[in-house]
Amino acid sequence: MKVITLCGSTKFKREFEQANRYLTLKGKIVISLAFFEQSEGIEITKEQAELFGEIHFRKIDMSDEIFVIDVDGYIGSSTRKEIEYAIENGKIVKFYSKSELVKQDKTNELILK
Repeated sequence: MKVITLCGSTKFKREFEQANRYLTLKGKIVISLAFFEQSEGIEITKEQAELFGEIHFRKIDMSDEIFVIDVDGYIGSSTRKEIEYAIENGKIVKFYSKSELVKQDKTNELILK
């Protein structure tokens, strides 16, 4: 089974959760974020932010690939560094915006094409 780490802005909590469900149903082991500070209004210290960043790189180390949650093509500076790190370490990089996940108008849930 492939291990996939989700990467992207913490403002996309909903999309992280939907991608996690989708990939898990496809038989993947999914590693995600513990905190969505931008979505949930959580205040973190500079030290915590640095720790979370380091932990996320270790998650990438454990993975076969990363799945970038790039809603409307948005990739922030931290996510860009994670993508570069993944590529430098021979990881496959896939993107939400280019995946088979789409928004369904009626339920606003992600479905398979």
